[in-house]
Amino acid sequence: MKALRFEKNRLSVSDVAAPRDESEATMRVLLAGICNTDLEIARGYARFEGTLGHEFVGRVESAPEKDWVGKRVVGEINAGCGACAVCASRDARHCPSRTVLGIVGRDGAFAEFLQLPIENLLVVPDEIPDERAVFAEPLAAAWGITERVPITMETSVAVIGDGKLGLLCAQSLRRASAQVLLVGKHREKLAIADARGVETVGLDDLPGSSRRFDLVVEASGAASGFALALELVRPRGTIVLKSTFHGATNFDAARIVVDELSVVGSRCGRLASSLELLKEKAIDVESLISETYPLTDGVRAMERAAASGVLKVLLRP
Repeated sequence: MKALRFEKNRLSVSDVAAPRDESEATMRVLLAGICNTDLEIARGYARFEGTLGHEFVGRVESAPEKDWVGKRVVGEINAGCGACAVCASRDARHCPSRTVLGIVGRDGAFAEFLQLPIENLLVVPDEIPDERAVFAEPLAAAWGITERVPITMETSVAVIGDGKLGLLCAQSLRRASAQVLLVGKHREKLAIADARGVETVGLDDLPGSSRRFDLVVEASGAASGFALALELVRPRGTIVLKSTFHGATNFDAARIVVDELSVVGSRCGRLASSLELLKEKAIDVESLISETYPLTDGVRAMERAAASGVLKVLLRP
């Protein structure tokens, strides 16, 4: 099969053997999405080598339980060991021995076929087309913030970054809070959030002394985002970090101590919640699609996804 792989610091579309673990389900990939984590892996983040990609919608070709065959699915990307206390809670996101689709120890979705355990799969409702279903994983990551911090309609929220993740965070958190501000650099991207009732502001138009937000979500994908979050959050407020990137972040630790700030990491959410949001058409994901490429043009697709102003680039095997 064809697969877009990162090996020896090089991206290439290669012919590789199809996965054949009979203990897991095999999916034919219908559509896959490139996210910033994939771009960062190609810059050295996570030290991963293999087939990239963790955002996908696919159709089950084979499975240990035959009633799964033919179903259209998305999948939780963390596959646990099945034996530890974390896995016993039916949540493998922090299993110490987990593999992560296209990120840690497991070939990913930028291929004609992929494999995951059956327990990771969720059936996609018929009313959700592939172009929406492929957003299940990144939307789950955005909505997953609500697992990590309490949010009410009175919570004042600022989201930093008008890229793919920032737009999903702003739109989804608007369902939890009546006071959401998206801070970005691109008028055309901010307009997507504007249309869904999210207040927006350009980075250059931020007023001074803006330290008034209960919760600030850093989703810019840049080290400078944390410094801006410190300028926006109120004393005893909370900063949620969503960005993953290759490199170090310098920050003013004294500000965190003096202002008694909480800093919270947020990674993966649960896909069942995001499928409900997609089914309700509560989130505009179609406007986030910039371009779609065949898998055979995967290297070019990665280059386009890294270009300034480009939002979601999709791969179709």
